[in-house]
Amino acid sequence: MADQNLLDTVKEALEMFRPQLQADGGDMEFVCIDDENRVHLNLTGACGSCPMALMTLKMGIERYLKDACPEVSEVVQDNAKNYDDMEF
Repeated sequence: MADQNLLDTVKEALEMFRPQLQADGGDMEFVCIDDENRVHLNLTGACGSCPMALMTLKMGIERYLKDACPEVSEVVQDNAKNYDDMEF
């Protein structure tokens, strides 16, 4: 489990990033930080069903968090849809 300082820093950074998601009708929910310092999130609203959610997660949230908290190894979307099973 992550130490309290890392947890506080991650939550503060997520709150700073949150308005960017909310501006597009989305949001995120913090789930946890695992033993490998991966931050687990659920993307909600417009972000939860957006085909670009993975890019938002990796190129936006993950990059922002790694700058704020170098200890973070990765950001993982717990509620990600399996796009291989979807029909377009």
